[in-house]
Amino acid sequence: MICYNCGATLTRNPFCTNCGVDVTRYKKIVSSANIFYNDGLEKASVRDLSGAVESLRQCLKLDKSNVDARNLLGLVYFETGEYVAALNEWVISKNLRPNKNIADDYLSMLQDNPTKLDTYSQAVKKYNQALNYCYQGTLDLAIIQLKKVLSLNPKYVQAHQLLALLYLNSEQWEEARKVLLRAQKVDVNNTLTLRYLREASLVLNMDDEHSETKGKGLKKDGLKGKREKDDLYAPTVLPRDTRTITTVLNVAIGIAIGIAVSYLLILPAKITSAQDGMDEKLKTVNEQLDLKTGEIAQLEQDLKSEKGKNEKLSSELEVYIGEDGAVTAMDNLLGAVSRYMDDPESTNDIATLLDKIDGGTLEKASDSFVAVYNKLLGKVGGDVGSTYYDSGMRAYQNESYADAIADLTKAYSYDNNNGDALFNLGNAYRKSGDVISAIDTYQKVIEQFPDTEMATRSQQYINELNND
Repeated sequence: MICYNCGATLTRNPFCTNCGVDVTRYKKIVSSANIFYNDGLEKASVRDLSGAVESLRQCLKLDKSNVDARNLLGLVYFETGEYVAALNEWVISKNLRPNKNIADDYLSMLQDNPTKLDTYSQAVKKYNQALNYCYQGTLDLAIIQLKKVLSLNPKYVQAHQLLALLYLNSEQWEEARKVLLRAQKVDVNNTLTLRYLREASLVLNMDDEHSETKGKGLKKDGLKGKREKDDLYAPTVLPRDTRTITTVLNVAIGIAIGIAVSYLLILPAKITSAQDGMDEKLKTVNEQLDLKTGEIAQLEQDLKSEKGKNEKLSSELEVYIGEDGAVTAMDNLLGAVSRYMDDPESTNDIATLLDKIDGGTLEKASDSFVAVYNKLLGKVGGDVGSTYYDSGMRAYQNESYADAIADLTKAYSYDNNNGDALFNLGNAYRKSGDVISAIDTYQKVIEQFPDTEMATRSQQYINELNND
């Protein structure tokens, strides 16, 4: 035994010979913990696992650093199917004694076998799902889920007990008894298992005793009646012909009674048995249908979610690769830059590519994109604007005001210093009858080119349009 204060080995003295601390009470606590450990070890050796758990827990309450008790408790948990609790105890044991600890072997046994670890994990998840089904009242689904749990981990005592409880609830006494007997093989003295087993056995024994008592009573009464009948009535000798007729009648009556008994007793029993079999099959089919319905609903929900994601991605992709998308705008700008580098004088081709890049695209574009666009526009803006101004004025003179408005608008957009383009754009609006646009355009001329003849004439036209 080691001193809790300094770690020195203790002697028979009631104090530590190294640091002098009183260890009387400490020795009693450790001794009590060892007694509980030994009791838990004995119970575990005879498969009284629930009793072993209680004793080992008491041991650890008194001495939390008892590594042997933690390792044994982990083994007991693992044997009853509670592998999470087992891992917890072994990890704590490993932290308490990092070296020369058998808990290393237990942990390696699980970590080196991912398949078994995954099987135990699936068993726990399905057990929790079965509990949820019980809370929701879908007990048939819970029974199916628990059967899957026991196929994955046959030693899961809690799963055996819950399945037996569900069988007891549905009055399937024999099935409950079979499940409890399997649980008892794992933990022979589990109080809950014994309690459920007692309930199932009582019901089954009562049914057996009732059947036996009924049969004995009938037999006894039949013999008694026969004796009384023999005592009361003496045999009567009938004539030969009469006896023959009577015999035939008795045979006929016996056949009729046999047929009646068949219809009244045997046939209903067969019908009931067939109905029970059909009900059981229908119940199984309904359970399978419920599972499939749940799976279909989940798949439909997943499909709907995936469709939503696909539509969102499609819309995002359209933003990039559509007619006004970023990819298309980038292609047009690169084409214009390439055309300018090949031939700076090819203003028409450059203008055609730049026209495809609208203001909305520029607002959403990156800074580097806008910088390249403005740089190119500074190089060719004047020439492009002049080209559109010439074509716009030709259309204006030919009284094609719609074409004039389109070209003069582009001329001014490429060269904001071209006041003539803006003034003649106002004239085109005025000639086409669009008074509001004409006034707005003349107002821009006054604001951007003040103290000019164009501004004076623009004001005159505004006054005339307002008067009209």
